[in-house]
Amino acid sequence: MAEMATTVDLMRHGEPVGGRKYRGQIDDPLSDKGWQQMRAAVGAHSPWQHIVSSPLQRCQAFALEMAHTRNLPLTFDARFMEVRFGVWEGKTAEQLRAEDPQVIERFKRDPLNQRPQGAEPLQDFFARVRAAWFDLIAAHAGKHVLLVCHAGVIRMALANALHLPLADTYRIDVPSAGLTRIKVQGTEEDASHQLLFHHGAL
Repeated sequence: MAEMATTVDLMRHGEPVGGRKYRGQIDDPLSDKGWQQMRAAVGAHSPWQHIVSSPLQRCQAFALEMAHTRNLPLTFDARFMEVRFGVWEGKTAEQLRAEDPQVIERFKRDPLNQRPQGAEPLQDFFARVRAAWFDLIAAHAGKHVLLVCHAGVIRMALANALHLPLADTYRIDVPSAGLTRIKVQGTEEDASHQLLFHHGAL
């Protein structure tokens, strides 16, 4: 008998208070614009049976609203938090470039080795997201799940699904409130993954 497919819609949070910056695990809430972005992305759609979310406020608040308005169960998993950016946390790209004009370009070209001081190693970040991903698939096999998370988490999920080299993951643009859909056949680590859309519409 064929295994049921599990569908996961990964949704990046909208813009937080303070605008665009390397926020990492700084726990800023959503701005009014961020709320509008997320609500507009989802609209009246509700194809899900469960919601999983990062516990950081910029994801948690919207996940709680969705769980309430759609009457859906909600689980938080800290492993889906954004990567820790070390000394970059709280700084804008403009601030970082003022200190070193090429620092962000070096990071994007070689995110494995050109990491900010004190940042979480990319391999460790990938490992925690991958472990959380397979636990999600096992717990919600055959269901359609909404995962409210972060740009970095979505990059790691795509690297896992498509067997992308970690060195290439920052070539992937993940916009605010962007949606990515991945279909998974099976629940073990050899499960087959199919990218249905990235930055698509419901």
